[in-house]
Amino acid sequence: MRKSVGTLTMAALLLAAAVAYGAEGPTEGSLPYDRFETTETCADCHSEIARQHARSLMAQSFTHEWDEIEYFELALPHALKNEKVAGVKSGCNGCHAPLAYLAGDIPPKHPSEGTRANEGVSCDVCHSITGFSGDVPFNFNYTMAPGTAKQGTRPGMESEYHEIAVNEFLASGEFCGICHNEKDPFGVWVKATHLEWKEGPYARAGITCQKCHMPPADGTLSDGGPEVKGVRRHTFHGVHFPEKLNGAVEVLLYPRESSVATGGAIVVDATVMNAKAGHMIPSGSAEERVVWMHVEATDSGGRKWHLPVDRKGFEGEDWTIADPAVLSYQDLGEIRGIAKFPGLARDGDVPAGDRIFRMPYLDPAGRMTIAQWNTASLGPDYRLPPLQAIGETFTWQLPPGVAKGETTIRATVYMTRVVSSVVDYMKIPATEKEPTVMGQTEVTLLVR
Repeated sequence: MRKSVGTLTMAALLLAAAVAYGAEGPTEGSLPYDRFETTETCADCHSEIARQHARSLMAQSFTHEWDEIEYFELALPHALKNEKVAGVKSGCNGCHAPLAYLAGDIPPKHPSEGTRANEGVSCDVCHSITGFSGDVPFNFNYTMAPGTAKQGTRPGMESEYHEIAVNEFLASGEFCGICHNEKDPFGVWVKATHLEWKEGPYARAGITCQKCHMPPADGTLSDGGPEVKGVRRHTFHGVHFPEKLNGAVEVLLYPRESSVATGGAIVVDATVMNAKAGHMIPSGSAEERVVWMHVEATDSGGRKWHLPVDRKGFEGEDWTIADPAVLSYQDLGEIRGIAKFPGLARDGDVPAGDRIFRMPYLDPAGRMTIAQWNTASLGPDYRLPPLQAIGETFTWQLPPGVAKGETTIRATVYMTRVVSSVVDYMKIPATEKEPTVMGQTEVTLLVR
């Protein structure tokens, strides 16, 4: 029977006792591949929806290059030699290659082998989910009923090929939470996107995950069918789509004075707000994302000057200020069998002194890690909550050489999907480290 999070608070969830890596759900090997339709079969009648899905990260959840590298070069080797994390050998696939997990094809063959694991989160996987087991959706604790009846949300529909079971669960946030909440082998909530939403203003307003990531549009549900309103787009736009990130963060600047004398100092206040996401920014694979604010001044002669953020003095603040001298990710060497691996630049290419909005994931030795399954604890949470602002200040002591006249101060919030030092070291496609602008603003002041 489907259950929801109900009145459980985030605090209570985070204090919950550790559980096994896989929550209660269909067991590994309980449903062979042939119990599920192929994506190609679904496309025979739903070609437009299938085209949308094919471009999504749902379809690429197993074949996407970074996911492929992370599983086959890091998670799987680690699971084979460390009993504590052995569960990730199959557990990763409960969400990234559910057909393989359910068929017991573990570990799945490499994507180059072309098995049905490559279908990722396929059409029939989602449309066979009836609910979840337990009190909280997490760690692929879906309940499944593959067969002739496909789960959907629209009443009054008929199909010549299959039955339609109307199930509003597919329109709920809990449906997404099945794979977008994750507790690792150490009992740490390493993904809590649904739980973040559940505790936030979007859930209170009735704005579900699907309303942002599967927006409705007029269209047809099947080839040759009538046009209807509110057909969900199956593109699942998220962090891999710059258009989704643009404008997600609102940045405002307020110089405390309208002018400053050469050689003087001025304080610039900044307000940074998560204006568009119903969860934290960053969320999901937050251990590998880097979101930071860069502020620079451009004087009347075109010369640029970097403004580092002012420190606030809170515990653990060093994690949130970029420092090119700090090394992290030493557990990559341990996972790969490299003795005395020194680590990689914690903040990658982020300029020194920039504010980073992050929650550090810490390995058993207390070092920052991008291996979510090897996360034993979490550092201070300095991410951007939905519809909440964070204030920052930047004190600019004008150095010699600043030209008199109008100076522009610009603040930009960027995101990279994977920290650049890890991208370079693991030979991940460079697109994963390309900065995307999430928000930007500028103001002018007079240097006299």
